[in-house]
Amino acid sequence: MSITHNLLHAEKIMKGYSMSKSIKLLFLCFTLTLIAGQAQAFPNQANTSQSAVEKTPVTKGTVTETMNAAGYTYMFLDNNGQKSWVAIQETPVKVGEEVEIANGMVMKNFTSKTLGRTFEEIIFSQGIVKR
Repeated sequence: MSITHNLLHAEKIMKGYSMSKSIKLLFLCFTLTLIAGQAQAFPNQANTSQSAVEKTPVTKGTVTETMNAAGYTYMFLDNNGQKSWVAIQETPVKVGEEVEIANGMVMKNFTSKTLGRTFEEIIFSQGIVKR
């Protein structure tokens, strides 16, 4: 709906209201129109760049390296030569363990200040689906 349409609609509603109620109603309609317009103009404003973050399917593999830091467990998984770094909420895992990880978000060039290293690509997952 256009601003003009909303104002005309607000004007019809305002008949019979006192001036202060009419001004409040007009202000409310105008504010809602602005909010709706911004949501349409910037639909991905809250999302990180598509090139930096992607969804990934379920990942599985053998844990070849693991470490805990800042409430996360970082695992380096090997699935028949396809290797991936994965981060989940801190969970006990052992090197050599076979795990299947829930889908998550892929971050490229992620720097962990706690570990003091940058991961070229890492999957932030909800956790282990199957051991």
